[in-house]
Amino acid sequence: MVVNGNVEGQARPRLEILDGLRFLAAMAVLAYHFTAMDRVWDHSAAELFPGQPAAYGWLGVHLFFLISGFVICMSSWGRGVGRFLTSRAVRLYPAYWLSVVAIAALPTVWPWVKEPVGWDSALVNLTMFHEPLGVRPVAEVYWTLWAELRFYLLFSLVVWWGLNYRRVVAFCGVWLGAVTVVKAAVPDGTLLHQVLMTDYAPLFTGGIGCYLMYRFGPTLVTWGIVGASFLLSVPAALFRAGLETDPGAAVPRWPAVVLMAVCFLLIAAVALGWLGWIRGRWLVVIGATTYPLYLLHFNVGGTVLYLTRESMPAPLLVVLVTAGMILLAWLVHRYVERPLAPLLRRAILGLATTVRRRVRPSTTDKAAAGRTTG
Repeated sequence: MVVNGNVEGQARPRLEILDGLRFLAAMAVLAYHFTAMDRVWDHSAAELFPGQPAAYGWLGVHLFFLISGFVICMSSWGRGVGRFLTSRAVRLYPAYWLSVVAIAALPTVWPWVKEPVGWDSALVNLTMFHEPLGVRPVAEVYWTLWAELRFYLLFSLVVWWGLNYRRVVAFCGVWLGAVTVVKAAVPDGTLLHQVLMTDYAPLFTGGIGCYLMYRFGPTLVTWGIVGASFLLSVPAALFRAGLETDPGAAVPRWPAVVLMAVCFLLIAAVALGWLGWIRGRWLVVIGATTYPLYLLHFNVGGTVLYLTRESMPAPLLVVLVTAGMILLAWLVHRYVERPLAPLLRRAILGLATTVRRRVRPSTTDKAAAGRTTG
């Protein structure tokens, strides 16, 4: 079947533009943390960076979630739930483990503005399930990983069912419908809000809708998913905009809606092929640094900024520390993620094979057991 000029099921070339957009999202969050947060400088960030050009950089996380919806749907197509969850664990854990150890150890060497996390809490953090266990995160940015994990677990249901167009559309419709009902009828902070991720679900479904558009072509249904996702994402963005401003600061909230629309339009443009001309190996290289950069930039880079804040002009210091963090992120990718990923994959698959053999003995084992008892 030919869909949108492509044979359905045919392997498509890597969308290198998504690597670039991931890096852009990480840099937006980094810029926000480095230039808009007073505690990094022990001083008013607005005085050091007049006009606060990165005041809405926290929306980089929202762009991350949109990209995640697109990429997870794309990469899981044709896979079973075991392969899907294994690929996610292999992608997330190696750099994450390094970041937990490094960030937990950092305050013992260079105390910063944050109280150190005990090693007992750090051990729980290694599971990535510290939040539902009520344990303090080693790094503040880890909250997004718990959101990602919940998305993976929810999406694994449709992966287990078997991905096709109708089932993925149904998944998006049911999820968005449940979010709408829960936000209208259930008090905030309850378990249903946590499970359904009512503030961030529309970002993941927006990305999924864009992937369906990319794979099967734009239709009223896919545009409906993307449009509904955008509308449902606006209230949470407005609320977050109010939280992210400094106390007493008069920062307008409407730019958050405009920038959110830009994020949706960027992913839709990828889906429609409008950005296909942006390609190159350099996008893959910088995209590879995104995850370790996101994990480490605030605690490691923020510590360096805090310790050296009086050594040179703040803008120059931010540029130098940012360059150093990008280099560190590439080193983590090259010497931690790449070597550990295949080892972790083999370990998970080996463990799964062992469990299957114990739970469901092979035919040969059963025959041998029968001969013995006979």
